[in-house]
Parts: sequence; C-alpha cells; structure tokens
Amino acid sequence: MKIYEKIVAGKYKFAHHFGEELRDILKNILQVDLTRRYGNLKDGSMDIKKHRWFQSIDWIEIYHQKVQPSFIPRCINGNSGIASNFDHYDEEPLEIASFDQYGKEFANF
Repeated sequence: MKIYEKIVAGKYKFAHHFGEELRDILKNILQVDLTRRYGNLKDGSMDIKKHRWFQSIDWIEIYHQKVQPSFIPRCINGNSGIASNFDHYDEEPLEIASFDQYGKEFANF
C-alpha cells in the first residue's frame, strides 16, 4: 500500500545518474495532474515523441523495424529462465502493519 500511495501522490526519486532531459520527460509522464500529463495533452503521444530526450530517435525507422535494439533478452526454451534477464536483489523482510487502514476498500476483494 505504501508504494501505491507514493504512486498516487506522485512521490518519486530519480537516480543520481539521470540527466536533466530524462528527469524532465519522466516528470511529465509521471505527472499526477491528468491535464498536464504527457500523452494526455492535445498532441497525445507526439508530446513524448517530440521531447528532447528522444531528439535522436528516427520513429519511422523504428516503425519499419530497421533499428537494431541495444539489448536483446536471452530466452531459454521459451519461458524457462525468464528471470535470468532481471537483476537479483536480496529480499527485505515483510512488515505487517498493526492496523489495516484499507480494510473497507478491499473487504470483498
């Protein structure tokens, strides 16, 4: 629920190595206010495609599948081994709250 609350409130932190252009487009895509969110404005997805973060992208080449991807995930026997494409993180212990403040909303879930 804490992650959900942060998403709804628009609270996030950028990695220190994110450049200004990347921060700007993420800020506009993750905008909580729908009237200001990229992709939801008058020009739709063109707001995103025309952003300076994507200035070097040739969208027509991508459409015609002529761009070689920088990363191709390994697929071993279909779906087996699919988790091998993700970084491994140590699990954190689960914290159980003493009070369920969302019990009513999810009573019939």
